[in-house]
Amino acid sequence: MNLKKCEKTEKCEAEIVIEVNPEEFQSAISKVYIKNRSRISVPGFRKGKAPRKIIEKMYGESIFHTDALEMLVPDVLKCANDESELKFFGQPQIKDIDIRSDNSGVDFILTASHYPEVTIGEYKGLPAAKPDVEVSDSEIEGEMDTIRDRNSRIEKVDRPVADGDIAVIDFEGFMDGAPFEGGEGKAYSLTIGSGKFIPGFEEKLIGMSPGEERELELMFPDEYEESLAGKPVLFKVKLNEVKEKILPDLDDEFVKDVSEFDTLDEYKEDIRNRLTTAKQANTSEEFENELLGKIVDSMEVDLPNFLVESQMDKSVNSFERQVTSYGMSPADYLKNMNVTPEVFRESTRADSEYQVKISLALDKIAELEGVVVSSEEIEDEYKKIAENLRVEIEKIKETVAEEIVIDDIKRRHALDIVLSNAVEENPESETLKGEL
Repeated sequence: MNLKKCEKTEKCEAEIVIEVNPEEFQSAISKVYIKNRSRISVPGFRKGKAPRKIIEKMYGESIFHTDALEMLVPDVLKCANDESELKFFGQPQIKDIDIRSDNSGVDFILTASHYPEVTIGEYKGLPAAKPDVEVSDSEIEGEMDTIRDRNSRIEKVDRPVADGDIAVIDFEGFMDGAPFEGGEGKAYSLTIGSGKFIPGFEEKLIGMSPGEERELELMFPDEYEESLAGKPVLFKVKLNEVKEKILPDLDDEFVKDVSEFDTLDEYKEDIRNRLTTAKQANTSEEFENELLGKIVDSMEVDLPNFLVESQMDKSVNSFERQVTSYGMSPADYLKNMNVTPEVFRESTRADSEYQVKISLALDKIAELEGVVVSSEEIEDEYKKIAENLRVEIEKIKETVAEEIVIDDIKRRHALDIVLSNAVEENPESETLKGEL
């Protein structure tokens, strides 16, 4: 068989004709005859002994055609993929089959979606911002404060409420003299200064003593929910008890309790290293994103909708996996956010278009650079996927097509080429030069 025609018909669509020669067609028919003759009854012959010509004469010449054509489909699709210069998105689909009247051969007419033609600008020597990474002492102290807060203890105290305390309160809100929905709470623990309640509420609790009651005249913010926005409200509040957060002393003993280190200085140095690593990763990501943004801006491509739709499906699936991992139902989560699945999916379109452009740009760079993926790289990639998912590698190979693995590896190589040839610019240094 051979590729008879491959013609682009419309936006990233093509029609392909694969010609199956008479010998191949007759060979397929013979195989089907041998496979099925034992199930065909012909008067005067024992089952399985009737010659093919007799069966065809009795039941019609086309009796074996359907199964023979089905047998040829895998080779037809392989021929379309191997001989066409187009890179298909998914498998071509059979549109029609033309069997010549004299059984001299068969034409399979296929339709296929193909990747678009991509033109990109310069991708080597691109400049992008990459500032030097520094971690200040105040950042380390802030991290230490967070760790102390996580290891704090709560104690009941017999004194008036102060900023930072936990006030355990009963409250009820009234609007125009009547209670409103959602404005009531019993034994509610409110950290003063957390900003969880409307402006002024927490501040007006400062100085209250346990057992004391107060009436708070406040105003809902203009950006609050529509039924309450900008309206005056009266809260009746009773303070049940006051609790104080006790932070541990920041010393070597505390460090031994919360880490594998023996001294505060060692722990702070470890924090500095971790914060530095995190900042460097963030800076590198921003550097990479700026470079990719410049490449995308310079590219020319007629973006096909089928690629965008596929990426949108991936985004939705990723969201659903993430929400499910938190023990929530994706449907319930969206319902609580007052968002329909259709609206959420559509909200991913712009980012999906951008991600598709990045993939196409990297594919083009890999093509221009002649990137080749070795069998060892493919095997290593399968191993990594299997290890990450804790699944046997053979299972991964059954579910993840090798073509997908190869494309991912090529894109990483292409990105490495962009990054290794990029020019790092320190914005702070440029600012200092301008000032001098």
